[in-house]
Amino acid sequence: MINEGFDRLVDRAWPAIDRVDAGGWTLRAAAGVTKRANSVLPLGAREDLVAAVEEAEKFYADRGLPCVFSVGGGAAPGLDEVLEARGYRVADPTLVMTAPLDGALEEEDGVELADAPSQPWLDVWWSVDGRFGDDGLATAARILTGVPATYASLGRQAVGRGVVQGEWFGVYSMAVVPHARRAGLGRRVLRALLSHARKQGTRWAYLVVVESNTAARSLYERQGFTVAGRYHYRIR
Repeated sequence: MINEGFDRLVDRAWPAIDRVDAGGWTLRAAAGVTKRANSVLPLGAREDLVAAVEEAEKFYADRGLPCVFSVGGGAAPGLDEVLEARGYRVADPTLVMTAPLDGALEEEDGVELADAPSQPWLDVWWSVDGRFGDDGLATAARILTGVPATYASLGRQAVGRGVVQGEWFGVYSMAVVPHARRAGLGRRVLRALLSHARKQGTRWAYLVVVESNTAARSLYERQGFTVAGRYHYRIR
């Protein structure tokens, strides 16, 4: 399930606004807001890797964006080596973590669940993860709401997002404002999302976390998540 199947789950849960199919690869763009929505999803072999890379480079150059590749388990064989030879650097090594949802989960009092992100929800998330300036929030909101999702919040302190995808439940956009950290709020939001997922009949939860984010990894491990795969970006 991990590898190409997982790559596609993430792509569908975080849908780019501008998408073009290129020989089985997906070229994604969203005004530069988040690498995930502004990168090539290079699934499957290509007869001429260099030509395929050049096609992607033109796509992003035409939009005034850097060319970025998401290189995971389902990436075209040999792609990483071709990109390295062309001067692409590795960025944001990321872990894929999964957990079974095979037991009862306690309700988390005080966590609000909604089917759309409120302005306070967006403000909290963007205050933590808004690396693209104030102008990027509207684009980010379009990405988030591109598929049905559940938005969890503890007031203006902690938020998270979950996407039901068949037997899988994707956890995204976990954020706790700096002054409220180390108080268990992230755990409460996460458990509320997982409890909701269990009620929807999903069997597994997954999330992605930058490998260097040891605090988040510790939280997820305490809730039963284990490493199931890895990916990274290549940027020039």
